[in-house]
Amino acid sequence: MRNKIKELRKQIGLRQEDLARELGVTRQTINAIENNKYNPTLELAMKLAKLLKTPVEVIFELDDC
Repeated sequence: MRNKIKELRKQIGLRQEDLARELGVTRQTINAIENNKYNPTLELAMKLAKLLKTPVEVIFELDDC
């Protein structure tokens, strides 16, 4: 699954540390998600969408099946 978190995060001027703090996760978790090495839980994906003010389906895109 690919995502646009890094792009959206930078647009609103947040660092990985800032985003992690707001979501209650580590910076390493944000880094792993941004680099497509970890798929977030549904709960975390929903929190990301709310914080980034972007629908989940715009942030995350499934790889071709």
